Amino acid sequence: MRKLPPAPAFRISEWLIEWALFASAFLSIGITIAIAWIVFSGTYQFFSDPTVSIKYFFTGTEWTAGFEDAKYSILPLLTGTIMVAVIAAVLALPIGLISAIYLSEYASKPIRLLLKPTLELLAGIPTVVYGYFAVFAITPLLQMFIPGLDPVTNQLSGGIVVAIMILPMVASLSEDAMRMVPGSLREASYALGATKFETSTKVVVPAALSGILASFLLAISRAIGETMAVTLACGGQPKLTLDPREGLATMTGFIARIAQGDVQHGTTLFNSLFAVAAVLFVVTLAMNMLAQWILTKYRQVYQ
Repeated sequence: MRKLPPAPAFRISEWLIEWALFASAFLSIGITIAIAWIVFSGTYQFFSDPTVSIKYFFTGTEWTAGFEDAKYSILPLLTGTIMVAVIAAVLALPIGLISAIYLSEYASKPIRLLLKPTLELLAGIPTVVYGYFAVFAITPLLQMFIPGLDPVTNQLSGGIVVAIMILPMVASLSEDAMRMVPGSLREASYALGATKFETSTKVVVPAALSGILASFLLAISRAIGETMAVTLACGGQPKLTLDPREGLATMTGFIARIAQGDVQHGTTLFNSLFAVAAVLFVVTLAMNMLAQWILTKYRQVYQ
């Protein structure tokens, strides 16, 4: 039976839908390119300043932007960002994964329906609330157990509060990935005599590893990009230190302060905002590319 050609009106609607979808996809790419262009254009203006040394920017140890004898080294800000992200990851990733295993493999349906929305509710709390919670609750509590802790701003309270913020993301996304594992894999494991714990850790988690790693990536990305809570908890003094008891500044915190409008447009201090943003952009992009490579590798193993 010969297939009839589609009606003209149908062809036009399909053409419009196709171009609408293409425009939406191209728009997202265009926005990304525009952001990169603006950031790196400002970065070029920053490094064009004769008072700025590219070598010192990447190898120096001081960031004294805004002072008379200004020094611009990204290392103090980069170190602060990494320290907060590492503290948050060390706390949130294992706890989130354990929570996901419980929700997926052990919790009954009523408990799951109660706990998962409660975890996801934490993600809706404004970050400024988390910041004040770190200053007025976490820091005083830490002072009782950690001598020498800065009583106002410190990396520990900032890392802990960011861990609380990213914990729901890790737990929820990891649990979703585990729930997608076919039940036949669990049944085969039980048939071989494995316990529920062995099945959960040696069958379900490896099978859902790509989704779990994706949740880790999203959580760490949020930890790196967090601004308000980290600024309130860690402070705003750029300092090259690995002591978690001290306060410091992060890249996002510096960008937020400069972007408030108090700095004159076109100055070296203003353009330093773009240089810091460019480093943040490159770090995030590199992390995403590495994570994508890891995801592809594990997909080839388990699928």
